[in-house]
Amino acid sequence: MMLSFDSMILLIRRQGWQCSLALMVAVAAGSASAFFLWALDVVTVWHWSHPMALWGLPVAGFLVGLLYHRMGKEAERGSNLIIDEIHEPGGGVPGRMAPLVLMGTLVTHAFGGSAGREGTAVQMGGGLAGLLARLVKVDRESRRVMLMCGVAAGFGSVFGTPLAGAIFALEVLTIGRIHYRAWLPVLVASGVGDAVCSAWGTQHTVFPFEGSIEVGGRFWFDGVMLLKVAVAGCVFGLVGRGFAALTLGLQGFFAKRIAYAPMRPVVGGLMVIGLVWVTGTRAYLGLGVEAGPGGGASILSAFEAGGVEAWDWVGKTVFTAVTLGSGFKGGEVTPLFYIGSTLGDTLGGWMGAPVALFAALGFLAVFAGASNTPVACTVMGVELFGGHYLVAFGVACFVAYVCSGKRGLYRAQRVGVAKGKVERG
Repeated sequence: MMLSFDSMILLIRRQGWQCSLALMVAVAAGSASAFFLWALDVVTVWHWSHPMALWGLPVAGFLVGLLYHRMGKEAERGSNLIIDEIHEPGGGVPGRMAPLVLMGTLVTHAFGGSAGREGTAVQMGGGLAGLLARLVKVDRESRRVMLMCGVAAGFGSVFGTPLAGAIFALEVLTIGRIHYRAWLPVLVASGVGDAVCSAWGTQHTVFPFEGSIEVGGRFWFDGVMLLKVAVAGCVFGLVGRGFAALTLGLQGFFAKRIAYAPMRPVVGGLMVIGLVWVTGTRAYLGLGVEAGPGGGASILSAFEAGGVEAWDWVGKTVFTAVTLGSGFKGGEVTPLFYIGSTLGDTLGGWMGAPVALFAALGFLAVFAGASNTPVACTVMGVELFGGHYLVAFGVACFVAYVCSGKRGLYRAQRVGVAKGKVERG
C-alpha cells in the first residue's frame, strides 16, 4: 500500500528529526569513547609499570562498589537498564551512568581486573542519550530511538566498526529479531560516532590477519573446510554459553552470599590475586589485546601459529567471570574476543586449518553466541578482517548462535523467535 503525499512528508520530517537527535548523541558518545580509549591506554600502561598495584585491587573494588552503592541506583543495572528502557520507556537512563561506568572501568583496569570496554562505551552512550533526551524533552518514541543511537554510537566508535555497531543496537534487543524501524538514525549515530572518535585521533587495533591466511580463493566450496568451520562454531557457541552462565551465576552467588554490595568486589579482588598466584601468570589480567611486559597470550598473538597455549581461553574465562561477577565494572566483549581468538588458534591447530582464520572466527563467534547477535558479528568480521571470508564468518557466527542456549549475557533481552523454531508468517 502506497503512502499518501502528506504521509510521506510526515515520515520524512520524522526521520529528519530523529537523525538530528542521532547526530547529537553521536557527537557526545563518539567524544566520550575517544576519551575513554585514551584513558584506558594510560591506566593500562600505568598498571604494567606498577605491577604491585594488583594488591590494591580489593581496596579499589570496595571504593567502586561503595560509589555505586551510594550513587548508582538504577545505573547499577548497566546495559540491561538501557535495553529495558528501549523496550518499555519508564524512568529513563540516568546521565550519571556515563561518569560512573567510566570511572569504575578505569579503576578496574588500573589495578589489574580482567574486563573489557564495550559495556562501558554502550553505557556511556546510553547515559548521554538519556541525558540529552531529558534536555531536549522528546516524546516517548524519540527517547527510545535516542537510546538505540547511544548503544550504536558507543559500540561502533569504541571498536571502529560503525555498521556492526548499528546492527548490534537493532539486534541485541530481541533474540531472533532485528528492529528495523529506527535503522536510519541508528546508522547515522554509529557512523558519525565512529567518525567523531577517529577525529579525536583515536587509533583502533589492526589485527594481523590477511598476511597470515594461505587458503585458496573460493574456499567456501570446500566442504571439508566448511565442516571444520561449523564444528568450531558449535564449540564457540558452547563456550560463549558457558561464559555467560558462569558470569551471571557468580553475580547471583555474590549477591546471595554477601549482602553488603561494596564487599563483593573486595572478595572478587582477593580471588583474582589468588588466581594469579595459582596460575603463575598475569596474562589474563586487563584487556588482553596486547601482552604486558611479562609476556603471555593476547588477542594479537592468537593470530600467529604458536602464539598461545591450549588452555589460555580457560584462564581468561575464569579471571573475567570472577572480576565482572563480583561487581567490578567493564565490558565483556574484549575478554570474549580474547577467549574466542585463543580458542580458535587452538582449534585451528588441532584441525589442520589456518590458525589466523580460526582465531578470527573465534573472535567473532564466541561473542555472537554469548550476546545473541550473529548478524552484527558477521558484519563486524567484514569490517575488521575484510569480506573475502564472509561465508566462513557467517557460518561460524550463526552456528554459535544456535548452540549457545536460550539466553545470553543480557538478561533484559526479549525472545522474539526461539532458537531452533521457524517463525510462521
